[in-house]
Amino acid sequence: MLRLRAVFEKKGRAKYISHLDLNRCMLRTFRRSKLPIWYTEGFNPHPYYSFALALSLGFESSCEIMDFNITEDMPFDEVRDRLNAVMPEGMRIVSVAEQVQKITFITEAEYSFSLVSDEPEKLEEAVHRLISADEILIEKKTKKGIKTVDIKPDMKITDCVLSGGSVDMVMRLPAGTQTNYNPTLFFEALRKETDIPFEPEKICRTAILCADGNEFK
Repeated sequence: MLRLRAVFEKKGRAKYISHLDLNRCMLRTFRRSKLPIWYTEGFNPHPYYSFALALSLGFESSCEIMDFNITEDMPFDEVRDRLNAVMPEGMRIVSVAEQVQKITFITEAEYSFSLVSDEPEKLEEAVHRLISADEILIEKKTKKGIKTVDIKPDMKITDCVLSGGSVDMVMRLPAGTQTNYNPTLFFEALRKETDIPFEPEKICRTAILCADGNEFK
């Protein structure tokens, strides 16, 4: 048995495929590809595959991670091409390789997005006020109810520029088995900071990272 890890894109119309529907989508894809997928054992065998991180509905991604097993040795390029031949519109396997790191190695995810506004200069000022604050408090839903958390210590802004009618940003946030944040928390905090109307657009997960800052493999 060969343990494989695929990196795939989820863009365009595919960003509206929910995580639940993504599971069904991949089940059909594996069956149509006719790859020698390893099935789980037990009363109801099914193809084994899993995703490293759930992606919020409406977000695009260039770096989604899917693990699966095959029962025969095959060239990685052939596995990639056979999956791509039957993938739905907006989804594409970028690469296939053997699994190297455990999912628990994941600590951060990087996102890019644009904040579009009729008053981009004023919005940029509000963004800088917010990211310069001592704390950024938001209300987050947890298993124990609503909890107020400070996302400032865990948020890393790697780019923030004014571009035409938008403020374009790149941000790293905690991800993995313990804590998962996504940019919607920042959007909520920004709306509390300013009354300037804006809409987040082109939200894309661009990297999944380990504690050392290197991409997860």
